[in-house]
Amino acid sequence: MISVVDALQTVLNASKRLPPLTLPLHEALGKVLAQDVRALDPLPPYPASVKDGYAVLSADGPGEYPVVAESRPGDYALSLTLSPRTVAYVTTGGPIPDGADAVVQVENTELVNDASDGTKRVRILVQTTKGNDIRPVGVDIKKDALVLASGERLGASEIGLLATVGVTIVKVYPTPTVAVLSTGDELVEPNTEHLSRGQIRDSNRAMLLAAAVQHQCKVLDFGIAMDDKECQGRILDKALASGIHILLTSGGVSMGDKDFIKPLLEKRGKVHFDKVNIKPGKPFTFAEIDFQSTESKILAFGLPGNPVSSLVCFHLFVVPAIRYLAGWANPHHLRVQARLSQPIRTDPVRPEYHRASVIWTDNDGTGNPGFVAVSTGHQVSSRLLSMKSANAFLEFPATGSVLSVGTSVSAIIISDISPMTWDENHKSSDSSFALPGIKSHKISTDSSGDAEVRVALLTVSDTVAMGAGPDRSGPRAVSVINSSSERLGGARVVATAVVPDDDAKIQDILKRWSDIEQMDLIITLGGTGFTARDVTPEATKSLIEKETPGLLLVMMNASLKVTPSAMLSRSAAGIRGSTLIINMPGNPNAVAECMEALLPSLKHGLKQLRGDKREKHPRHVPHAEAVPADVWEQSYKLATGAGSDFSCSCCK
Repeated sequence: MISVVDALQTVLNASKRLPPLTLPLHEALGKVLAQDVRALDPLPPYPASVKDGYAVLSADGPGEYPVVAESRPGDYALSLTLSPRTVAYVTTGGPIPDGADAVVQVENTELVNDASDGTKRVRILVQTTKGNDIRPVGVDIKKDALVLASGERLGASEIGLLATVGVTIVKVYPTPTVAVLSTGDELVEPNTEHLSRGQIRDSNRAMLLAAAVQHQCKVLDFGIAMDDKECQGRILDKALASGIHILLTSGGVSMGDKDFIKPLLEKRGKVHFDKVNIKPGKPFTFAEIDFQSTESKILAFGLPGNPVSSLVCFHLFVVPAIRYLAGWANPHHLRVQARLSQPIRTDPVRPEYHRASVIWTDNDGTGNPGFVAVSTGHQVSSRLLSMKSANAFLEFPATGSVLSVGTSVSAIIISDISPMTWDENHKSSDSSFALPGIKSHKISTDSSGDAEVRVALLTVSDTVAMGAGPDRSGPRAVSVINSSSERLGGARVVATAVVPDDDAKIQDILKRWSDIEQMDLIITLGGTGFTARDVTPEATKSLIEKETPGLLLVMMNASLKVTPSAMLSRSAAGIRGSTLIINMPGNPNAVAECMEALLPSLKHGLKQLRGDKREKHPRHVPHAEAVPADVWEQSYKLATGAGSDFSCSCCK
């Protein structure tokens, strides 16, 4: 087997730039220049005003002067020479009259009432300097200056520059024409409604055609070839004679008795390799074919039949070849260093190109901004879903070891790194992710000041904070609280955040929400278990000034009715200033159970915190909302150490 590095170098060594052609400007976007472009004229071609104002002689200084002319863009016939102690009105971009050496902007002038002779006059209020607010001839682009060099790729701004210097026909390198062919008796067209036993729809052809179009190639579709050597040979000859530069086949390149692509290519040209030391994509053939009707050799890529293997090999080997043929000076993919958001075991035999989504975050796990890599899941080569949302391949050496969370790895970027935004339900616009770090975000669409009870929710999770999974408990808690607003005295969630399982980060946001933003209720979600990373209770206990163990008892009783493992929860609850802080588990169902259990008492407790002493003890609320007496008795004993005489100051 050939290595990935050697295979790519072999492909690039066989690639030759296509002959340049001349295209009109509107067809040149994305192409690579095959000529130097120089400016025919200077820009600006005349001294031009930077602002709306008055062209003056700077030596005249402040004073009242007659306005003897107006100059606007397009006034090329203006032949006035400005005399001392006169001014001319100029607009942005307008030519500066001869004799003037500065512009005073309108804001530094006052218009004087017209004189009896009809002459307009203006009062200059400031002293200006020579050259002020004037763009000299050629200040942006000098005559004969090199504007664009051969080898530069034409984007929107480059197209604008070409138009600026009057170039409307430009010499560029063309992109190649690509033929795509699928092979296999099992394949049927994608529009087949009912599959017979042993049939699958052909996804590779549609995928590879689209991938080639994404790279601006012209494409030719040669359909599906059955596993018949003569049939495949005829279709290959037809494709090779169609004026193409690149041939892509998928399937038929392994060791089966009906894998004919390698011998067919061998008969028509030179096969450079037929196996690559890579996962996925090991059975991969590359050949050069010298066809009489073409000016240069055709590059033939026999891609694997598994869809993921096929697309991975396309990105790693075909895309650089396309770019080189199209004139790119550097045809290689961009590589960045990214930190893993979850542990990943590497393959022990072959270097692996692991599909992932790479995002830029303000905290890459080290407290610094950087790239974070999120695996797309199960990586089997037949599972095309592993390519969905993938914008990178993580390069893993064949060590068979486990790479831990936070390990920095090389990532090959294969498509755009998209920004991520939040919707009003605190979900990422891509449901696979949540932004890392502390991200306080208002949820309510109306003013948070309208909420009688202001609630903040903090999700504590390494997984969610690093973008390795969605926040499920946060949105569930938002729904429960906002739908129970009246039962909580007009409560509404006005802020949410996500933090990793880190004491300092948990405390930072709890202190901010309680001490600065003065939330009425803060609920944390997650980090209450037994693992070394479950530190939410410890972080909370160090901040609260008064504990409220009764709330924990009510939550525990409610959760034990569902699962005995609820006894393992290590939640804390208490008061800091005028803010009530409660730890809840991270399970979305447990969050709903705890909230439902607390609702009858929370309204009363929150009103007490806000200073409303008129509220009765919850044992005296209407029966439908009353907390069971035995629960209150247990809660009271736990909180006060009282004996069997259950009483409190507000019930005597």
